Amino acid sequence: MMESLLLRDLLIIFGLSIPVVFAFSRLRIAPLVGFLLAGILVGPFGLGLIQESGEIELLAEIGVVLLLFTIGIEFSLRDLLQLRRIVLLGGGLQLLITTLAVAFVFVLLGSSRETSIFLGALVALSSTAIVLKILQEKGEIYSAHGRTSLGILIFQDVAAVVIILLTPLLAGVSGEETGFFKLILQALGLVLLTLLSARYVVPFIMYHVARTRNSELFLLSVVVIGLSVAWLTSMAGLSLALGAFLAGLIISESEYSTQALGNVIPFRDMFMSIFFISIGMLLDLDILRQHLFLILAATFAVLLFKAFVNALSTFLIGFPLNTMILVGFSLSQVGEFSLILAGVGFANGLLTIEIYQEFLDVAVLSMVLTPFIMGMAPQAAAFAQELPLPTVLKSGWYEGFLEYNRERGLENHLVIIGYGVNGRNVATAARAALIPYRIIDINPDTVRKEKSKGEPIMYGDAAQKAVLEHADIKAAKSVVVTAGDPVSAQRVIEAARRLNPGIHIIARTHFLSELDRFYALGADEVISDEFESSIELFSRVLHRYMVPFSEIETMGEQLRANHYRILRSPEIRRKSLCELSLDFSDVDIRSIRVGKHSGAAEQTLGNLNIRKKYGVSVLAISRNHKLIYDLGAETELKSDDILLVISPLERLEELRELFEEKE
Repeated sequence: MMESLLLRDLLIIFGLSIPVVFAFSRLRIAPLVGFLLAGILVGPFGLGLIQESGEIELLAEIGVVLLLFTIGIEFSLRDLLQLRRIVLLGGGLQLLITTLAVAFVFVLLGSSRETSIFLGALVALSSTAIVLKILQEKGEIYSAHGRTSLGILIFQDVAAVVIILLTPLLAGVSGEETGFFKLILQALGLVLLTLLSARYVVPFIMYHVARTRNSELFLLSVVVIGLSVAWLTSMAGLSLALGAFLAGLIISESEYSTQALGNVIPFRDMFMSIFFISIGMLLDLDILRQHLFLILAATFAVLLFKAFVNALSTFLIGFPLNTMILVGFSLSQVGEFSLILAGVGFANGLLTIEIYQEFLDVAVLSMVLTPFIMGMAPQAAAFAQELPLPTVLKSGWYEGFLEYNRERGLENHLVIIGYGVNGRNVATAARAALIPYRIIDINPDTVRKEKSKGEPIMYGDAAQKAVLEHADIKAAKSVVVTAGDPVSAQRVIEAARRLNPGIHIIARTHFLSELDRFYALGADEVISDEFESSIELFSRVLHRYMVPFSEIETMGEQLRANHYRILRSPEIRRKSLCELSLDFSDVDIRSIRVGKHSGAAEQTLGNLNIRKKYGVSVLAISRNHKLIYDLGAETELKSDDILLVISPLERLEELRELFEEKE
């Protein structure tokens, strides 16, 4: 009975989410906001379609664990290094100023010092999911304000995990299990576990799992690693959410993180929807109605204050006015980590039920308004540029960021899918032509070996969106699909075309039946192993029969035209290719060496009279690695000369007897 009720609740949740999220997508509003609204509608404070709070809390906890796991996989310590100045200075200033200012306000309003600091930390965090999604959709992730927003969000994500760890201490929970000394030991233990696992354990396990080429086993291994670390942190008295984040971080530091993320991404939207729908279900609309003015005023106060602090922090690290305003508007909302932390604070007694519900309402409203606020940001920045403000404010003061902001990922590069014989040859050609390239291969042995040689190769299934994005597919100019498996090749072509509609796709196939299918999926050129080998064989044969090279080239172009249509349609007359000239089919061109003691040595061409006796003409002579073309009857042959002759096929044996070494 319980199973059927849970199934019914999930059906209600997702069934209602479809029209709501669809409507929000058509209105160009972040789907995340639609999930929150769907949760409000189905929850006990909305239409009341779901009443059981225990199931709601379970769904919320599962959503938190799975959401943090995927965020951990996407997160990398390398991100901190690349954006370290923005992360540490910008993120640190933003979090510190916001937390202290909000805490000061709540202390004045009569809240305790601990609760005030906690509320300040909640307000300081912004929504990574909403902001990055909007920036990606606008193509602004590599802009100055995009990179700055990303750096501050990275710091906030790390800070949120630390705050989760310190919340019981801030709440003043006493006892051995929550003592400060034990908390420090637990933190050090988790750091040590993360480093050792990321360095030794997980790469070893994932390498042997990847060698099996079994996608189900790979996914199961990723899930088991995530659940194991989450369970260990739970056994140590810490939160499942923290464990899930650490598990994702451990996997992210391995060379298999991209493939792991690619496997998990199809579930990520589901994980996020479960979490945000669950949060929406917990919102008390009665409190919203009772304190409507207070909540609206608090929401706009938070948006304005955070926009100011974010802009100030951006200025303090040296960015100009335009970037300040864009970053300030982008990060003005309350984030998803704040919702997670609010639940932790409520569970530890830092927040009352009324403050908790009011905060949830403020957070949701700020998220709903974020797309509209970010849409107004460029106009606000343009208006501010026209104001008579100091030059240092308009242009910024730290020039080091100007050079940094010009750094971009690869552009117009080549992506090579598969590193077999064909992939290696393509990479060799690209390297010789100084064309930047990236390689994706599913063989872990190949990836490990080639990476040690310095090749830009990564492990993963190129049909996965995350794997292609990691290879900067959206900025690439061409992609070469060398995979022999037609099903895999089809998936790669479809994914590449979807992610980059303008990319030029060249694919290889062995099977004739796949040719039209590849073109239908978006390939620009398809190379058939069977037909190309046939054309090459035919070309070699014609070359032996002295067909002019230009005619052979013309034939090859016509055979390849219209997807090998001539070769694939027997009813088409082959003679329509071109008029192949076979006038020289009964002659051959050979090179013959003059033996030291042969009958031809030290003789002139006139004395030998080989043209009349044998029907042979000497075209050129190679002597001491130099070619002699100006030949006459008086030209004398020297031993070890190499003669290039044109001769009837039946006279070649006689000719050899004249020039071969005599005993």
